[in-house]
Amino acid sequence: MIITFDDIADIASWLFLVYGILISLGYLFSAVFSIIEIRDYKRSNNYDDEISLLQASELPSVSILAPAYNEGLNIVENVRSLLTINYPSFEIVIINDGSKDDTLQRLKDEYDLEKQDYFFHYFIKSKTIKGVYKSKNTAFKNLLVIDKENGGKADALNTGINVCSYDMICCIDVDCILEHDAMLKLVKPFLNNSKKVIASGGVIRVANDCVIEDGRIIDVRLPSKFVARVQVIEYFRAFLMGRMAWSRVDGLLLISGAFGMFDKQLAIEAGGYNHNTVGEDMELLVRMRRMMREKKIPYKVGFVPDPLCWTEVPQSWEILKRQRNRWTRGTAETLMIHKKMIFNPKYGVLGLLSTPFWLFFEWMAPLIEFTGTIFFILLLWFGLISWNFFLTFLGVVYAFAVLFSVTALFFEEYSFQQYKKPKYIFKLIGTAFLEPLIYHPFVMWAAVRGNWDLIIGKKSWGEMTRAGLSNSSKKQD
Repeated sequence: MIITFDDIADIASWLFLVYGILISLGYLFSAVFSIIEIRDYKRSNNYDDEISLLQASELPSVSILAPAYNEGLNIVENVRSLLTINYPSFEIVIINDGSKDDTLQRLKDEYDLEKQDYFFHYFIKSKTIKGVYKSKNTAFKNLLVIDKENGGKADALNTGINVCSYDMICCIDVDCILEHDAMLKLVKPFLNNSKKVIASGGVIRVANDCVIEDGRIIDVRLPSKFVARVQVIEYFRAFLMGRMAWSRVDGLLLISGAFGMFDKQLAIEAGGYNHNTVGEDMELLVRMRRMMREKKIPYKVGFVPDPLCWTEVPQSWEILKRQRNRWTRGTAETLMIHKKMIFNPKYGVLGLLSTPFWLFFEWMAPLIEFTGTIFFILLLWFGLISWNFFLTFLGVVYAFAVLFSVTALFFEEYSFQQYKKPKYIFKLIGTAFLEPLIYHPFVMWAAVRGNWDLIIGKKSWGEMTRAGLSNSSKKQD
């Protein structure tokens, strides 16, 4: 039997169609589970709960760990934001990871820091600490600054874990702006839970172009640049329609490195952050979950749908490309490290649902899409395109992509309504129509390049230049 190119084309076309249907069904089910989870959360949480929490004596003390590398542009504003958090007992640990700019000097000048003789253990191996600083001003008594040799974000966080004082750690990106009640909401899953809670995460929002004063978001605005604005919709999908659904079925594999809370002792027991991957946030959570499962200890990972943390997203295509390249490599590295879990019933939902989904529909999706593009070019070359079928299929895919983004926007309006001006909503809807044509092909290509860089052994993060949140416009729009 001779198999012709036409036969191969027919088989491949059906495989691509089946894959498209499966991924669409996955997104559909995530939307259903997410809306149920958001509804239940809104019913069971209210402002009175936060008042009672503030008055409760059993709230755990929290160490907030914030690595800083060349953050001189934002560092003073960011620390000021952290110092105003509404929580009864916490410390802020800034880890200066060998910055080449004036990050440390700005901290010294602004907060009157002096070097201390500070006792700590190296629970987790990390780079050498050059100095530990505290403020001479009692107003900043809960601020601790560590100056260390450069070792990357994972190493900086491990250093923070070694030095910090409290049993709960909250790991954040130093450029983030936290809501005043962020810590109260993030700690809730750890309280009065029948299972051991090992970690908790929250929703991340885009701070570009928002008005910020004294470390607080005082006016939420939509980013003016398309590349930043489209990430607003992307974050809606990722958090409100993705992680909410995985939280519902207890299959969450990722808590954003920008803002997450962990049980410190369990993080140490798991070995801390892995500095051999650029996806250290995802890998740590997967390793902790795997450890608890193998020890047969009932546990839970919490997730809070409130917009707790605001961060600056890339505003240039080049910086975005580097970020998505790194995310792809981090995902692939985590899946390879924990490949034993994939399709393994021993790990329950993680083994049978979460890791297979991330393998086929997160990591492999850009590769399959890129292969499909090459396949289409070949079909076009050999004159095998059925234009009626192709245009119908393309229209369905485009409509589904737009509908999914608009649904994510609806979830945001249903839940927390951060973008209150009608013109913002119309702009976001317009952005949703443009995203599949402009933004999505770009991030797909960045992911493909990320896989290539993984193959050739690239390990670097790439420079993530920031515009600076303290420069956010205050002009009325």
